[in-house]
Amino acid sequence: MSMTMSTALLTDHYELTMLQAALRSGAAGRRAVFEVFARHLPGGRRYGVVAGTGRVLDELEHFRFGEDELTFLREHGIVDEPTLEFLADYRFSGSVYGYREGDLYFPGSPIMVVEGTFAEAVVLETLILSVLNHDCAIASAASRMANAAGTRPLIEMGSRRTHERAAVAAARAAYIAGFSSTSNLMAGREYGIPTRGTAAHAFTLLHDSERAAFAAQIASLGKGTTLLVDTYDVAEAVRTAVELAGTDLGAVRIDSGDLAAAAQEVREQLDALGAFKTRILVTSDLDEYAIAALAAAPVDGYGVGTSLVTGSGVPTAALVYKMVSRETAEGTLEPVAKRSVGKPSRGGRKHAFRLLDERGHYETELVTTSGSAPEDGIALLHQLVRDGEIVGREPLDAARDRHRGAVARLPLEALHLGRGYAAIPTEFA
Repeated sequence: MSMTMSTALLTDHYELTMLQAALRSGAAGRRAVFEVFARHLPGGRRYGVVAGTGRVLDELEHFRFGEDELTFLREHGIVDEPTLEFLADYRFSGSVYGYREGDLYFPGSPIMVVEGTFAEAVVLETLILSVLNHDCAIASAASRMANAAGTRPLIEMGSRRTHERAAVAAARAAYIAGFSSTSNLMAGREYGIPTRGTAAHAFTLLHDSERAAFAAQIASLGKGTTLLVDTYDVAEAVRTAVELAGTDLGAVRIDSGDLAAAAQEVREQLDALGAFKTRILVTSDLDEYAIAALAAAPVDGYGVGTSLVTGSGVPTAALVYKMVSRETAEGTLEPVAKRSVGKPSRGGRKHAFRLLDERGHYETELVTTSGSAPEDGIALLHQLVRDGEIVGREPLDAARDRHRGAVARLPLEALHLGRGYAAIPTEFA
């Protein structure tokens, strides 16, 4: 993604006041380890999907306090001059490890580990969480939709139902988790995601008749286009569509009513007219449950909007960013953890592995603080940043392929849409 604007102020006020106080106490330069994890999976989900890692790396690259940012902080009295001097020279020089995008996570999975001085690492908290909480939530919902859709393609169409930049991130996360394309052109430009779209009801209403609208669309976009057939009478629209485009008509789209019944009627009508290859696409407030309910209907693809970009009712992944180790006065790292009621954390720098059963399916998420690796475990943490240099970028299609393979290794019950427990247990050692 191409960005020129600084991301340094995409943060909370208290990150910088903590920094100021730590500079004053002399503790700012102590080495520290922070990790991102979820204490639970919201919404009774069986698994979560890692997404947004690549965006975190992009944002980190532009986390710089330039003259405009420093002037804002100075004029509003947010931090003192010594802190401003520190921020003027800020460059993250530590290391970041993380689960790869497209992989799965479970309660306690350390999906990102940030190592550096306290000063360097603490100011990244808000930015990292804002990216990962959004993208992981969208990808987790998208994965459930993709599982429900089976081999039928899904188009992401939620741009008009969320913030304009969130729409681009949502399209990216959905693509990782199995959607085949997006309606959002910026997502196509920035991330190379295939884009799709033809016409809305306004195009039909603009013309003097539905026939005139269809004729204009076919003349412009060809017989392989998708015609929206529910502006007026569906049966009449399908008749007109095939009459104008012939049996080579690409697809019809249904956007209202009882989608299962309408798809069955339209399929029978298309077949009677000889348009056996014309596909049926459905839209209209779909979520994973509606998609699953259409499994037996003669539907060839789905367009999903509102439910996708809002995480299908779970718009955040409930991820937190907690310090788990800090440097002592003697120069060694020691585990630290909060003990507050209901929000405990586990101290110590984590390593994570996924264990398989005899059939090659995921069986256990093993999180250790010993540093030793099990003989048959799949290592989950990979270096993303080394000494401040980004080393973990990868093509988006690699994340997409990884997700497909990861879902295939889940136990079957993990794909159930009802509320339940994590698909595999997390064990700490």
